Amino acid sequence: MGSLPEVLEAVRPGARRRGLLRGIAMNLYLVRHAIAEERDARRWPDDALRPLSDRGRRRFERAAAGLRRLGIEVDVLLTSPYIRAWATAVILSSEAGWPAPVVFDSARPRSRPEHALAELSRIAEQRTSIGEGRAIALVGHEPDLGQLASVLLTGEPHALWLRWRKGGVACLRCDPALLPGSATLEEYLPPKVLRGISGRRQRDANG
Repeated sequence: MGSLPEVLEAVRPGARRRGLLRGIAMNLYLVRHAIAEERDARRWPDDALRPLSDRGRRRFERAAAGLRRLGIEVDVLLTSPYIRAWATAVILSSEAGWPAPVVFDSARPRSRPEHALAELSRIAEQRTSIGEGRAIALVGHEPDLGQLASVLLTGEPHALWLRWRKGGVACLRCDPALLPGSATLEEYLPPKVLRGISGRRQRDANG
């Protein structure tokens, strides 16, 4: 797995000053992990190790191909360290053509949205200052992604509720500073829609 320091490249002294970044907008793609195996304490005593199901993997491969067909590209792909999220990010890398994933510890389940925002803002401002932060993707979990989106859109973590399907992708338009309440929701792409856009035929009735 990648590590967060790989993303935080050195920049010129003072380049992170917000004044240099005013007026620069970025897309933040929030991706809920694909369908995973059911919880089973005997098979996976550590829930962080619970993998994607075969069906979930097949379906999300098609959804990710839909993202590629739409021409959606990102500069940075961050992911929760949980296996089901990491595997989702790997599929995005291979099927959507996104960069290799990098572990983002603040996307663990039950993480506080303000912690994730602080780290995301740091990454976004540094990458934008070197011309590589115009689109960042984060693969995570519910309800955490919904709370993060709510903070960015409304300023409050519980003011907004999105019916976020597993494998669904939301695009928020925001300033790299990621100030609460400063973002706009550009689009939400349900996994079923993405699978249809991919043009790939399902392999079986469950795929």
